[in-house]
Amino acid sequence: MNACRVKTNPGRFFEDYRVGQVIEHAVPRTVSGGERALYHALYPARHALYSSDEFAESCGLSGSPVDDLIAFHVVFGKTVPDISLNAVANLGYAEGRWLKPVYTGDTLRSVSEVIGLKQNSNGKSGVVWVRTTGLNQFDEPVLEYVRWVMVRKGDLDAPAPETVIPDLSKVVAPEALVIPEGLDFLKYNFTLAGEPHRWADYEIGEKIDHVDGVTIEEPEHMMATRLWQNTAKVHFDATNREDGKRLIYGGHVISMARALSFNGLANAQMIVGLNGGAHANPCFTGDTVRAYSEVLDKAETTAPGVGALRLRLVAYKHGAPEFAYKTEEGKYHPDVLLDLDYWAVVPL
Repeated sequence: MNACRVKTNPGRFFEDYRVGQVIEHAVPRTVSGGERALYHALYPARHALYSSDEFAESCGLSGSPVDDLIAFHVVFGKTVPDISLNAVANLGYAEGRWLKPVYTGDTLRSVSEVIGLKQNSNGKSGVVWVRTTGLNQFDEPVLEYVRWVMVRKGDLDAPAPETVIPDLSKVVAPEALVIPEGLDFLKYNFTLAGEPHRWADYEIGEKIDHVDGVTIEEPEHMMATRLWQNTAKVHFDATNREDGKRLIYGGHVISMARALSFNGLANAQMIVGLNGGAHANPCFTGDTVRAYSEVLDKAETTAPGVGALRLRLVAYKHGAPEFAYKTEEGKYHPDVLLDLDYWAVVPL
């Protein structure tokens, strides 16, 4: 029996990581049109640039790319067996940039570098920071981001590593955003996009209630986590948690909230930067997800007719106070599920 176990992969534990370690993740994945169809079946995703080849071509692209979050989920999913299989929770994101559109037929793989470690005071787990890059079949980077994960220790007696906490930018500078080559919104069709609102129509500090809500169902969550090959135990194995519940995959909440944001942000066509993010509280089957956005900043770009909005997307359940994602003590309200700070491109 023991001889068989040496062929299986129990996943890395906190003590298995070293700062500077580079991990090339297994199993590249070719993205097909089925990926897009399943994505649109799982979420009410309606942004026109990702729905119509003709619309995308009118905006200067060769066709409709796959949704920016499809690219994110595929790249992220590749890292799970090596980074977060034994995770307690995925804690946050920073310094994310979409570098090149992904089209059906592209093959994606992922590489991560460990850039930080800190053992928790309980000695049972620690936080691992990694910088992940997604590459296509031409070894061109299509996406990069930093995330940090709380990971269990396999050997509680293993010595704590030297603490290294990376110094991360709080915001991706507008000039560092990569606008897809050829993107041009000068002939943008607002009628087909679904709303008339331009870059100039949004004001810093404005809050947008996205109105709609979606109740999370177990079959959809399990399809999503299998689709993106996120095999973290907390999403698959109900015995992994003391409460006997499977955590809803954080990417499922991100995509649901982004899809809900269409109502009020239909012209925020592409996500090009990820400034920060936190899965503030766990989400479980039966929770109804709602969302609102706050405009944090605005920037012009060098692309014709293209501006950028910095947006905070807050997903919440039950009775979170309107537009209040943190309590007076500065902690996340217990009904807040997601706090995502990102840049999106919109027509001027």
